[in-house]
Amino acid sequence: MNTSPRPPMPINSPSYPTEFQQVILKKSQNFVGRTFVFTAISNFLQRYDRGYFTIIGAPGSGKSAILAKYVTENPQVLYYNAQLPDKNRAEEFITTISTQIETENFTSLHSLLQQISDKLEPQQEFIIAIDALDAVNHTDQTKGSNLFYLPRYLPRGVYFLLTRRPYLRKQSGLLIETPFQILDLATYPQQNHEDIQSYIRQYVNNDEELTAELTAKSENNFMYTSAKLSDHLSQILPAAFEKFDGLPPGLEAYYQQHLHKMIPPNSSSQEKEFKSSVLSVLVQVSSVVSAESIASTIDADEYDVEEVLENWREFLTLQEIDGEIRYSLYHSSFRDFLSKQVNFG
Repeated sequence: MNTSPRPPMPINSPSYPTEFQQVILKKSQNFVGRTFVFTAISNFLQRYDRGYFTIIGAPGSGKSAILAKYVTENPQVLYYNAQLPDKNRAEEFITTISTQIETENFTSLHSLLQQISDKLEPQQEFIIAIDALDAVNHTDQTKGSNLFYLPRYLPRGVYFLLTRRPYLRKQSGLLIETPFQILDLATYPQQNHEDIQSYIRQYVNNDEELTAELTAKSENNFMYTSAKLSDHLSQILPAAFEKFDGLPPGLEAYYQQHLHKMIPPNSSSQEKEFKSSVLSVLVQVSSVVSAESIASTIDADEYDVEEVLENWREFLTLQEIDGEIRYSLYHSSFRDFLSKQVNFG
């Protein structure tokens, strides 16, 4: 039986909420590089007919900017940002996505995606980009369900492009049985280094000496670099480089958010004291340190220390040495910020 081709879904011009438009515009400004990420995404879409592609990176590594740039270059992609106020719950996510594609007749996210898949052309792709999946609040969700109720299985032609901070697999919040790929920005140090250099050159008029110095201080972190350049733009001169110290207000506020997440203000006194002791050791060491060493230093149970470090995974860099995992804070400027705090809790 012959049938006429089905028309494509009306998803070519999604109506992003105003707050999403503002984020996309801000994050994609002065964007440079990251070609290796976009190439990996393209290859994934060509290789699989559905799936999850996840970009992982430490705070400030440029994940949000990458996603914003991808959306500006691919306007048919639906966009959602879980880090904005009141946007971190599943109900809001599903409502916003259905509004962007002007669909109301569905019983679940899975049924919605199936309806979309059934109407896609053979080579047509339906992509939902979610920034900051680690910010999702799943306390109101069914126990054991995926973050945002993201489907375990995906229908043909449906893809999710996710960004999130580093996490332990057992704490991923996702059970997926469909094609997936994880791209960890930390495993591309050379590409990150080159992209940071290109970004800095936009501001320092190709002063290679200054570019090299700022690149070294950046530790491949775009948030740190952007904040410093914006705050000290008038001082970006070789003779005034010594004035490039200190944290701009925006970065201090950003690090304060980190600290509140690591040691919530409403924690019990005992919990604050213990976590502060662990954090104090991380701040004092200039390299990496093991959980065993931290436990020995503060006279605590190693298991309890490991549990705290696991919950802080997004703010830490892990390195395996002689079969043992060792930890450090993800950026030296964050360590400097913490060192000036009188009381972590």
